[in-house]
Amino acid sequence: MRNFTVWFVIPTILFSPIIAFISYALLFSPLTLENSVQLQVQPGTGLNKVALDLQEKGVIRSSLGIKLLARWNQQSDRIQAGHYQFSGSATPEEILARLVAGDVEKVSLTIPEGFTLQQIVDRIEEKGFGRRDRLLQLAYNADFIHSLKIDAASLEGYLFPETYLFAPGVGEKALLKMMVGQLRSHISEELKKNAKDLGLGFHQWVTLASIIEKETGIVEEMPLISSVFHNRLKRRIPLQTDPTVIYGIKNFDGNLTRKHLKTPSLYNTYLNRGLPPGPIASPGLAALHAAVNPAQTKYLYFVATGDGGHRFSKTLKEHNAAVREYLAQRRRNRKK
Repeated sequence: MRNFTVWFVIPTILFSPIIAFISYALLFSPLTLENSVQLQVQPGTGLNKVALDLQEKGVIRSSLGIKLLARWNQQSDRIQAGHYQFSGSATPEEILARLVAGDVEKVSLTIPEGFTLQQIVDRIEEKGFGRRDRLLQLAYNADFIHSLKIDAASLEGYLFPETYLFAPGVGEKALLKMMVGQLRSHISEELKKNAKDLGLGFHQWVTLASIIEKETGIVEEMPLISSVFHNRLKRRIPLQTDPTVIYGIKNFDGNLTRKHLKTPSLYNTYLNRGLPPGPIASPGLAALHAAVNPAQTKYLYFVATGDGGHRFSKTLKEHNAAVREYLAQRRRNRKK
């Protein structure tokens, strides 16, 4: 019995450091990558496959270590799908934590305020996040639009301008849903109440905000622009806003003419009273806020000042004088 104990204890003592070293290397020792490594984990992929892929790509020394850690932590079935990027130094424990948390690589997509639906889908396709034809099909699909609880003919105006971060591989439908969801997340109860008090439905609100967005890029001016439109709507005076006319012109070449202003169109607010049928672009939060929080003024007119701002007037006489001044300034600038 004593001999057995000796032969059992001595090897245990001798090999314990080796076992400890191997265990440390497998479970806790960081491995530094010389280059960035990409790993795509498909939905439903098991831990064994993920661990082997990580080993083959050189992210971990052995698949055994990360599998042991996952089973010890009861995380074997909690690996998240997605596109992962590994670089620098990381331990198997840190890598497992990323896989369980779904810390996937994110891509960025920026949609500026005032982009039209056509510009948005072009931007998405340009960045490689979706096909233009598929995006437009969805954006005009009645069933899809209604599933988003939007009462409109298209998603024009409802794709919130924002910088989006998301995992590669997100489909067109999910991306559009995300953008509409972002719009709704910015609509507070106070803003909804203001819209209701002004007699604006959600579609009308977004439509008015889109016009304000296209009229000025100066946030401080937006409540003043809004006040002009509200004052005109109350008096049933046509809004007479160029951006709506431009929106209604097919293949607009950048030169708005008198003929355009006299050409019938659902979006010609020189000929039609009230708001156009729908939004003409995607308004940002400042424009949405201004649409239901107009400044308290008696302004009925505004004209560009040439420096990005506008001059506001209460009467047609004042407005005509402001227009003459603007045209004179343009002539002086051309002579310089």
